Amino acid sequence: MTTVVLDIEGTTSSTESVHVGLYAYARPRLGPYLEAHRDDPEVRAVLAEIGADGVAGAVEVLHGWMDGDVKATPLKTLQGRIWAEGFAAGELTAHFFADVPPALRAWHAAGHRLAVFSSGSVASQRPWFRHAADGDLSVLVSHWFDTVNAGPKREPGSYERIAATLGPPSGLLFLSDVPAELDAAAAAGWRTTGVRRPGEPNAAAPFGGHPIVTTFEEIHP
Repeated sequence: MTTVVLDIEGTTSSTESVHVGLYAYARPRLGPYLEAHRDDPEVRAVLAEIGADGVAGAVEVLHGWMDGDVKATPLKTLQGRIWAEGFAAGELTAHFFADVPPALRAWHAAGHRLAVFSSGSVASQRPWFRHAADGDLSVLVSHWFDTVNAGPKREPGSYERIAATLGPPSGLLFLSDVPAELDAAAAAGWRTTGVRRPGEPNAAAPFGGHPIVTTFEEIHP
């Protein structure tokens, strides 16, 4: 049995669907969400971590992080909660490349285990997979990892922490469109495969010695 660990942006789903669709949805809702949930312990913790003076100041910091594509934990936490509400309300639908859902279902049916490791929070990963256009894919995924519970995606130590949960690195296969992430996984002893999606930001990236595919149909765990 192989455990296939999935990146999301540029691998299972288009980067544009996240950075344009989801980011555009969350941006105007950050302030109202903070105002409406400022008594929530997690939201209070987020505000304290941002260190801004009041909601307006926090929103300014959050927008700056979004503009700079900063993978800041407070931003990821709030975005995940806002997106979860949007999915639950039927206002958002997740995008997956056409080859992905059939492959995930086939791998799962064959006895392979599926996990996700994304820079987006676990709170946003679950509804993303649950609200795919052609059905609930979250039921296929057994473990969810982000930069909070695993660590930065370009550091071998993060993959070592994941392996402590999922099992020996030799049984783990990481799929990503980012060469530096694949390098970190390989350094931790994982198997790796680069996903080169036409039209995606990393379509022309050099993947070094990592195997490369353009579709999940080419992957045989």
